[in-house]
Amino acid sequence: MMHKSKALPVLAFVGLAAGCTTMGTNAGGSGKTQATSARWTDSVLASMTLREKAAQIVWPSLFGDYVSGDSPQWRRLSQYIQQDKVGGFTISVGSPIEVAAKLNALQSMSNIPLLFGADLEAGAGFRARGGYFVPNAIDLGGAIVFPPEMAIGATRDTTLAYEQGRLTALEGRALGIHIAYAPVLDVNNNPDNPVINTRSYGEDPQLAARMGVAFIHGLQDHGMIATGKHFPGHGDTGVNSHLALPVVTASRSRLDTVELVPFRAAVNGGVGAIMSFHGAMPALDSSGVPGTLSSKVLTGLLRGEMGFRGIIISDAMDMRGVLDQFGASEAVKRAVAAGIDVLIQPLDVTQTIDAVVAGVKEGRYTEARLDSSVRRVLETKRKLGLAQSKLVDLSALRFLVGDSSNVQIARRVAEKSITLVKDSLGQVPLTVPSARVLSITVARRADLPAGNAFNAELRTGLPNLRTEFVATEDATLNYPRLIAAADSSDVTIVSSYVGQSWDALTASAPQAFTDFVQTLVQRGRKPIVVAFGNPYMLQQLPWVSAYLVAWGGFPVSQTAAARALLGTSAISGHLPISIPPYVSRGRGEERAVRAP
Repeated sequence: MMHKSKALPVLAFVGLAAGCTTMGTNAGGSGKTQATSARWTDSVLASMTLREKAAQIVWPSLFGDYVSGDSPQWRRLSQYIQQDKVGGFTISVGSPIEVAAKLNALQSMSNIPLLFGADLEAGAGFRARGGYFVPNAIDLGGAIVFPPEMAIGATRDTTLAYEQGRLTALEGRALGIHIAYAPVLDVNNNPDNPVINTRSYGEDPQLAARMGVAFIHGLQDHGMIATGKHFPGHGDTGVNSHLALPVVTASRSRLDTVELVPFRAAVNGGVGAIMSFHGAMPALDSSGVPGTLSSKVLTGLLRGEMGFRGIIISDAMDMRGVLDQFGASEAVKRAVAAGIDVLIQPLDVTQTIDAVVAGVKEGRYTEARLDSSVRRVLETKRKLGLAQSKLVDLSALRFLVGDSSNVQIARRVAEKSITLVKDSLGQVPLTVPSARVLSITVARRADLPAGNAFNAELRTGLPNLRTEFVATEDATLNYPRLIAAADSSDVTIVSSYVGQSWDALTASAPQAFTDFVQTLVQRGRKPIVVAFGNPYMLQQLPWVSAYLVAWGGFPVSQTAAARALLGTSAISGHLPISIPPYVSRGRGEERAVRAP
């Protein structure tokens, strides 16, 4: 990859250290140039009005979709930059070329370089993919998508975690993105967690720490800032902070030995940013406010006790976990007073900037306090080299993003992560190529890729494959027809995409579905269940004889799971979680590649 990075000089940085304090400028810069650029931050800060300072820490969200220049969406973006003078944006979904072109256009409108952040938990392709063309479900391609973090935890391989960080940085920076809102450092020690789940490395704090730090180093060694989230820990909750305020009632001693372990490791490992948790922890702050609004959590614990010197980024400010108690404007003032440096995804951009300014004028915090956050933002821009070069090379992008060698690494991660939790009848791998195999996909109707790559790979070794799709929203589904199909098959595979953590409000499977699987078992059909969604689904299906966890429904994981069932790739993953009361952490039956 090194020969390709020459086409994008914006990528040529040395690694980041704690608080982003030692990131190099563009390669080849002289000491005099660096000394001159070091004065850039002071000059820009001194030229700003109070409201312009406030705008630097307010980052709206935008899609990476195409919009015309006279559309309301584009006019709104232009206003954010030219009138409100925001300091950055959070970029969401879009095709790689459109994302990069759009970010270049926004950069060109701004006198001060913009910072762009994105949720890149599963690689740059987690946000920068072309999607699927309907009604044919044609995959329009994009950047590399890795399996979720819990899959990395199942491999126990820090080298793969580092490689994911490296490729995320190379592809993300080629798109014009500077900050990854990743890794998730939450310890998922609550099986009922509806929002973290497979986004976490697992329930072992030491494993989460090792994997998280490896990812951070891979990312920051290659010019992108990592963001550990959600401080001080979103793992032990059954409440989705998008919808309500979670409360974690653990003691301080438990927090020190579990939740805070990966964050301490990340801070010591030089993570450049930390994202706050919109949830309350009475052991840290008895007032009941979420961590995002707590000075005891952000200034006292994170800055004071843990010594973090990087950027503190809020979780999205339009989430109910931070809005319900105080409303939008008051929440903004409390967040800045608590120590937040950047407010992302506000309900109303102009009102949020006004609220930051009002906080100074009301004496809630000083202008010097605001200056400290603005300085961190500007220094990050300077150290990323954006004052000298803020645009990306669109012609070079095609030879960096989605590169075949990157795809191979994502495939290796997926294959090493596949975990055979249970196989009491020795059904895996499948042994009869001529068998009549029924593959049933259970997913939301809108989940267009569900089952596509899985069944396509199965069909390479199973010419008599029959496929069926079950929409979880369909309460009138004809299960008797599926049972009849299973009765006429030699093998039945049931693949569940239920409870994927980033699109589900609940991790539980519908009762009709679990009843259907139980009926298959009672009729002696011995279904093989593959969990592409919630890995804890075994709790609802404890009577199945074979249970394979693939961790996520992205095509790379679908293909890996099919290869594992066919015996064309080895099975070596081990659970980074327990599935109480049925299996403990570390479980995983290994299988070698089946001899040809």
